[in-house]
Amino acid sequence: MKKILLAGLFLLSVAAVNGQEIFSKGAQRVNAGIGLGSGIPIEVSYEKSVIDDLINGNNGAIGIGAYGGWYHSSIDYWSYNHYVLGARGAFHYQFVDKLDTYGGLMLGYNIATASWTGDGESIGSATGSVFDFSIFVGGRYFFKPKLGVYAELGYGIAYLSAGVTFKL
Repeated sequence: MKKILLAGLFLLSVAAVNGQEIFSKGAQRVNAGIGLGSGIPIEVSYEKSVIDDLINGNNGAIGIGAYGGWYHSSIDYWSYNHYVLGARGAFHYQFVDKLDTYGGLMLGYNIATASWTGDGESIGSATGSVFDFSIFVGGRYFFKPKLGVYAELGYGIAYLSAGVTFKL
């Protein structure tokens, strides 16, 4: 009886592990969301899986992609814009069915502009830019075959962002 129970548990664990891969090679995802902060930062990212089955032959994938974010705010006579464009790489490991969990790095280019307007006239402006990098962690949960939600913690255009995700 003990052997049958152990064999059953082994088969269930193998079936569970084999069913885990959600971001297999060639898979493509698009995220569109908003960030938390003053105002509403907007972001869009794209990712494609280039390597899969890195762990135990059925889980663990690497994806590469692009990121774009924008934020605008106005305070009194000041107007601010912040843009982030970047290239990202992420490692994916699925712990739970339908939940794609990942962490990664982004090499980005940050552009910030500020302008001051008084009495309807542009009085002054400034622009600055810098190359930067960031780390992030996130998860995507798919409640339909090609549609889900995502959340990320890290730095892009915001420290915390969430929105919809699509399988292409």
